[in-house]
Parts: sequence; C-alpha cells; structure tokens
Amino acid sequence: MAKILAIDYGSKRTGFALSDDSKTFAFGLSTQNTHEILPYLDKLVPKEKIDTIVIGEPKTLTNEPAAITPKIDLLKRQLTNRFPDVQLVSMDERFTSKMAFQSMIDSGMKKKDRQNKALVDEISATLILQQYLETL
Repeated sequence: MAKILAIDYGSKRTGFALSDDSKTFAFGLSTQNTHEILPYLDKLVPKEKIDTIVIGEPKTLTNEPAAITPKIDLLKRQLTNRFPDVQLVSMDERFTSKMAFQSMIDSGMKKKDRQNKALVDEISATLILQQYLETL
C-alpha cells in the first residue's frame, strides 16, 4: 500500500515523517541535511511507495508567508518534476516546532536530549503529518 510522507523543511535540516500503510498514524522517520534531501527522496519515494507528500507551509503570526517560503516553493517545483505521480499538499506548520519541543518536555526527555534540533525537526514533521491524516 502507498504511504504519505511529511516534510518539515528548514534552511539547514529537514525533518521527515511517514504514515503507516493504512494512513492513520504518523511516525518520525529522520532528519537530513537540507542540501541532501533530493537524493534521499529519490530513494525513499519508490521504496516506501509514497503517493502523497505533505509539505509544511510556514507562515507568520499575521498569516503572511515566512521568509523561507521561496525555498519551499522551489522544492515543490523540484518534487513535481521528479515525482509527477505524487500528490503535493501544503499544511500550515505554525507552532509545530514549539509543540514538538513541548512534547519532548512532556515525555520526560532530559534537557540535553531536548537540545537535539534534528529531533525537533523530525517531531515537527510528525505533527504536520498527523494533522494532515486527521483531515482525511
């Protein structure tokens, strides 16, 4: 069965999350250096039979596009060209990093472990994906 992938794009690191086969639950997958994500996706998309990619859409508190939006738009164009059969969906990602950090605190994670920004990006992608799955 096909799965859904979520991307929390960042200028340095990008977090990824993957759904289960039934598209019910989101699981953190990994964090990659942003300049390495296209080769990573070239392998991941066919391996996991991904049919939908959900990309976090950062917005300001006033609902304006964030400064990183042009880079995300470029990524969307690249993904459309690379994977024409994969549906691209944008999801508002406001506050996902704060929610990810809070979930680390709530789970009892030690302060040293909470400083792992890569883990925050992966959890953020998981939150984006779970939010999308709940809309289905």
